[in-house]
Amino acid sequence: MNGNDDMKTGVWTVAHLLAHNWWLLALRGLAAVIFGVLAFLWPGITLFVLVWLFGAFALVNGVLSLVLASKAPKGYPRLGSLILGGMLGIIAGVITFFWPAVTAIGLLILIAWWAIVTGILEIVAAIKLRKEITGEWLLVLAGIASVAFGAILLFQPAAGALVLIWWIGAYAVVFGILLIALAFRMRRLGKESLVPVAARI
Repeated sequence: MNGNDDMKTGVWTVAHLLAHNWWLLALRGLAAVIFGVLAFLWPGITLFVLVWLFGAFALVNGVLSLVLASKAPKGYPRLGSLILGGMLGIIAGVITFFWPAVTAIGLLILIAWWAIVTGILEIVAAIKLRKEITGEWLLVLAGIASVAFGAILLFQPAAGALVLIWWIGAYAVVFGILLIALAFRMRRLGKESLVPVAARI
């Protein structure tokens, strides 16, 4: 059974959650793109300031992930990766803001591990979505981008500040565009189905 069939019969799936709350995916993507553009265009930005901005992005991304998970019916069991990813984003953001003694390199390593873990969770979520919709490859690409970005930061944490700024900015823009594309894919799926699933829950 695919996502369209499930929507027509009123059966709740992950596809329903994303289709009816596509704007939350779009907001996550928009936040990433804005952060990436700031990284490229902010004149004279320091690595430490950039890492703080990334912490803000991780915090916003985590909050939006938890809001998205909260939209599911009570007791719905298949949102573990979304909830865990949201919590990790919030933790990463809070550590960035409230651990003043940590160095920029320490924050980069924190960001790297956050990106790797959330990337893996996104790939897992995409594998689950594969049975319900087409277009899950966008989430797979976003997950791969996150894992690759985290691995680069782990293996090259001492690279020049300008290089790191460009890496971080490029990752954020690519990740954001992929999430926005997925959001509008889910929006189109919801419009094609046209079943008020929420009213049946």
